[in-house]
Amino acid sequence: MRGSMRMVLAGGLLFAGAAAMAQQRAAKTPELAYGLTEGQNLNAFVREGKVAAHLLLRNGSDPRILVAFPAGNSGVGLWFQPLAKAATWRLDQAPRPLSLVDGKGRPLHGIDAIATIDAPRLALKQAVLSNVRFLRDYQAVGRFPTEVATEAQISGNRILYARDRVDGAPGYRLELQVLGGRIANNVVIADANGRIRLRIIAATGDTPLTGLTKAELLNANAAKDPAARNALAFLSYREKFLAGSWRFDTYFGRDTLMSVRLLMPALRGEAVEAGLGAVLARLNPQGEVAHEEGLSEFALIDHAQHHQPGGAAATLDYGMIDDDYMLGPVAADYLLGPATRSAAQTFLSKKIQSEANPGGAEPAGILLVRNLRYVIDQVRPFARDPRWSNLVEIHKGRMTGQWRDSEEGIGRGRYPYDVNAVFVPAALEAADKLLRAGLLDPYLTPADRVAFAHAGAMAGIWRAQAPALFVAETPAAEAAVQVKAYAGRVGVPAAPALAALHGQALRYHAISLDAEGKTVPIINSDEGFELLFGHPSAADLQTYVGALGRPFPAGLMTDIGLLVANPALASREVQDRFTPAAYHGAVVWSWQQALFAAGLERQLARKDLPPATRAVLRDAQTKLWRAIQATRATQSSELWSWAFENGRYHVVPFGAGKQDVDESNAAQLWSTVYLAVQPPRAPTPSKGKR
Repeated sequence: MRGSMRMVLAGGLLFAGAAAMAQQRAAKTPELAYGLTEGQNLNAFVREGKVAAHLLLRNGSDPRILVAFPAGNSGVGLWFQPLAKAATWRLDQAPRPLSLVDGKGRPLHGIDAIATIDAPRLALKQAVLSNVRFLRDYQAVGRFPTEVATEAQISGNRILYARDRVDGAPGYRLELQVLGGRIANNVVIADANGRIRLRIIAATGDTPLTGLTKAELLNANAAKDPAARNALAFLSYREKFLAGSWRFDTYFGRDTLMSVRLLMPALRGEAVEAGLGAVLARLNPQGEVAHEEGLSEFALIDHAQHHQPGGAAATLDYGMIDDDYMLGPVAADYLLGPATRSAAQTFLSKKIQSEANPGGAEPAGILLVRNLRYVIDQVRPFARDPRWSNLVEIHKGRMTGQWRDSEEGIGRGRYPYDVNAVFVPAALEAADKLLRAGLLDPYLTPADRVAFAHAGAMAGIWRAQAPALFVAETPAAEAAVQVKAYAGRVGVPAAPALAALHGQALRYHAISLDAEGKTVPIINSDEGFELLFGHPSAADLQTYVGALGRPFPAGLMTDIGLLVANPALASREVQDRFTPAAYHGAVVWSWQQALFAAGLERQLARKDLPPATRAVLRDAQTKLWRAIQATRATQSSELWSWAFENGRYHVVPFGAGKQDVDESNAAQLWSTVYLAVQPPRAPTPSKGKR
């Protein structure tokens, strides 16, 4: 604590030099600087050299100031007491890169910004300076570890929060200078014009990342979308891709893999390899893919709470199962696709320091084989005896295991559709293809060669047997009654949905199987994975794509996007858990639309589909792109909700509603994939006679 106090007492003198430094650097335009307003959040991003930061100013009756840094997934935030009347921020000076030193002469990197809010007063409620995961927890449930508590130091027109990291390393700083108004008893009071003007200085001592520039990221195929390019650039580093800002400024395995796969047509090889390399570096000794990493102060506190050694070494979560089966297909698509054979061999021979071998670096090829070996071992029981109890189950004691990673995401099921029906066979096929191509030859043991030789046959069994276990069907009359009743509950018209059923039964793939092997009756968007990674028959394409393309609540289509879940056929209790305020409920996720669009494009490229099937796919494609383009302004966001008013659906930013369980990220990695996933081109007119 005394070390922290020294830093606080020295703060005024240190900032005098820092402000001058900020002014000098302001003359140079940052390599990346942009802003956007989404719902109640005003967001501003900047990246230059060792500085990367996301400033968020929250409008409304619960204002806050928050700055997230990719360095260490760290952040500083200040929450104010609720206001009687909603207030709005104005950013007078966008964030400028800033470097300063703490009371011990150690460097901190951050930003300097100026903002005004039209509030009569701002009463300090709580500051949190630490890892973003702790800021996230405070925002969601109002709690954070006592070890990171920081008291305000108020002097004149300045409010300062500053402290060392819990292990004494360079820490975190948030300073507010009141430029318009005054401070009295922990309250900032507005000036005569009823406004408060603040200079915001925020910085972190955690280790900066090395940004990939836009030129290093994208090839000539990438769309010219500035918003998506900005978001991708802010989230892309040589060390890893970040999942999203502000809430996930760190590595997530699934997010990296799906984003790399969907962006692959628009990415340069070095960017693809940065993503794959980050995943390989975090494999555990068994070959499982890490879901999320905990860094810096989060890791320090987590290790201490569990009485573990490790200090600030990253903690890695292996609780998800879908990412284990994504790595092989995504790697194979790159190594056997855009990469030349020489480039593929070079990447596989590249030495990577991994969690699986802390004593030394290993070739990427050995790490990839380790993952594929794990896959084959896990899925062998079903290949030998294809019954539901031998499917891949989420880990015991958990309610999450794939991308729908909120506790209600897969309807409290145990066996996810996407993992078992799509990713397992795709991973087995990847092992088979890479073996046949000879790319893995330098890295296979004799036992591996025997196991991998059976991968193709195992894939065939999984593809033939697993999807059928998830088929759900509701008879026509019952489906019509349930769709009509649910439409009334959520306040949307039933007529378009009922008309689209054409008096037929509603057949779809359930989101999961429960602990007894029964289907969980939620229509869902995970069919997109099958379109991108699978080989569905013409009949299945017509049935399952047709089911999703129907108007909600018979299917998933709305004016403002493809919903990720529709509980119309489930019980009322389940419907109450899958609302438009639920994180994986009846909401739109940007990347799931892109997944569906990319999958439709892949299937339409086939030459073996009859006209009737192609017509169904084209119809779904047209409806989907119409919705995507209608919500272009929200494409780089994580997700959004909706309201039905005046005869149509309207976008509602997720997190703007009082009942929303969380808020959306303004920059989301897998929402940038429209740089590669682009609308179908119109046919070229014939030059013949009319």
